[in-house]
Amino acid sequence: MTAELTSTKLNAENHLLLDQPLLRLPHELARRNLKSVQRIVEREKEYVLPALKEAAKASMSKNQSPDQALATLDAMISRMQGLKRKMENLQQEEKKIHHQSRKRIQHLDQLYHIPNLTDVKYDQWSRVRLDRLVVDHMLRSGYTESAQQLAREKNIEELVDLNVFIQCQRVAESLRHGETKDALQWCNENKAALKKSQYNLEFELRLQQYIEMIRAGNKIKLADALIHAKKYLSPYLETQSAEIHRAAGLLAFPPGTKAEPYESMYAFERWTYLANLFIRTHHELLSLPSRPLIHIALSSGLSALKTPSCHSAYTSSSSNPHSTTMSVCPICSTELNELARNLPYAHHTKSSVESDSVVLPNGRIYGLHRLLDMSKNISSLETGKVKDPTTGEIFDENDLKKVYIM
Repeated sequence: MTAELTSTKLNAENHLLLDQPLLRLPHELARRNLKSVQRIVEREKEYVLPALKEAAKASMSKNQSPDQALATLDAMISRMQGLKRKMENLQQEEKKIHHQSRKRIQHLDQLYHIPNLTDVKYDQWSRVRLDRLVVDHMLRSGYTESAQQLAREKNIEELVDLNVFIQCQRVAESLRHGETKDALQWCNENKAALKKSQYNLEFELRLQQYIEMIRAGNKIKLADALIHAKKYLSPYLETQSAEIHRAAGLLAFPPGTKAEPYESMYAFERWTYLANLFIRTHHELLSLPSRPLIHIALSSGLSALKTPSCHSAYTSSSSNPHSTTMSVCPICSTELNELARNLPYAHHTKSSVESDSVVLPNGRIYGLHRLLDMSKNISSLETGKVKDPTTGEIFDENDLKKVYIM
């Protein structure tokens, strides 16, 4: 009884390992929102304080007419009103992030009030988690409308990152259609964070613009390409010198060339590469996993169940005509067998072996009494013969060998 209670006891901390992104993203969004507030306030302070001092000095020196002084003050008031509107928008965004975080914390906190895995509340909580993982997978796969509808039906809109992934897919889709405007705007908004990124997204986008100018082929575009390279590519000379030198070589190799690496640089597949690069950079900046969470959950679950027999040539399942047993193992199912093939085996610290184990000539091991009982129930089997319940092979009882477990 004690062992059973221990095995079904819910460890909330282990469950939350998979759900870290649930709180990490709102935290990252709140941090970025705060940075935006600080940046806007600093910029306005640098303008308003000097302007206010200049207006005060001008009014004291009487070199400025009352109308000019009022116009200066009106300009400052107008600018401060604009600041107020920006701050109000950022405040609303912060409230939305805090509300989302509160809902997610409440969802995760439910785990600490569920005593064991057999509780009906755990089943309900797990279904919500599964819905979250499915929505996450759909968003990453580009099925945004279906993901939104599922989130609404399941009432989990606060527990999934709809807007973040929708914006990400919108920019990625624009890149697949050969447009860099949205991606460059995103880079400009996240310029400070991109300096710490391991990916060179902005450089690759500027390089693509340069390639498109060269592709046009007319003299005006070629001149624009040189200006563009000097302005946007040359600052990366220390870190991306090889790419820049190859870009310079495009001037001597027109579109349609078979020479590498210029043929690859002209290839339209580069737009797909840029879209994927943007997604990787976007996920890195927002601390989002590079893989769908449902893949991670499924991989860990399959690994926990997988044994060498799951991929044996004699798998005990309904798909094996020689098998006399029915398997309920998920790994042995036709749906998951191939998916689990490259995953590691489960790590078992304890094993259960029958005390009267014997090995058949084919190398398979069974308990002697169990094997004999099964063979006796087969009417067509001769006396003194045993049948392997997995492979269907028949052997003499004298061929059985005792197994000693060391």
